Amino acid sequence: MNSTMNRLVRTFTFVLIMACSLKISAQKICYVDINTILENMQDYKRSQEELDRLADKWRQEIAQEYDKIKGMYNRYQAEQVLLSDDVRKQREEEITQKEKAVRDMQKDKFGPEGALFKRRQELVKPIQDKVYTAIESYAVEKSYDFIFDKGGNAGIIFANSTFDKTSDIQKRVGK
Repeated sequence: MNSTMNRLVRTFTFVLIMACSLKISAQKICYVDINTILENMQDYKRSQEELDRLADKWRQEIAQEYDKIKGMYNRYQAEQVLLSDDVRKQREEEITQKEKAVRDMQKDKFGPEGALFKRRQELVKPIQDKVYTAIESYAVEKSYDFIFDKGGNAGIIFANSTFDKTSDIQKRVGK
């Protein structure tokens, strides 16, 4: 099952459980599509464009480095028969070190804790926080108990704390 289907099944299951476990009082539930909201915000669009430009720039730099490695390897192949064992090993080591340096550069730029991730956090997180704050404010104002995210991975993005039974379960399991 793909992630969208998994998310829908989990959301449906949660709603079904909530519907079955609720007493007589009706709950106000709604959903929003956070992706649609974000995609229609100018700040978000500008942030995405900046991130795309930055990623393209870094991809080009990395591609240029790989081209240099390819050139080093081609020269090595052409000259290999003329080189002594020591020089051959030295050249191989240089190529290997250069490849490792470029892989490290890729990881530093695009890895899970890389520069692109950090820049995305700097640019996008404040915008997302603004949206979540607006959703919470809307929920309180309109007396919604739960708000689901239709388009994203967040699932429940607002829940009335009245329905939070975490502490009851912690007591039962002995914290």
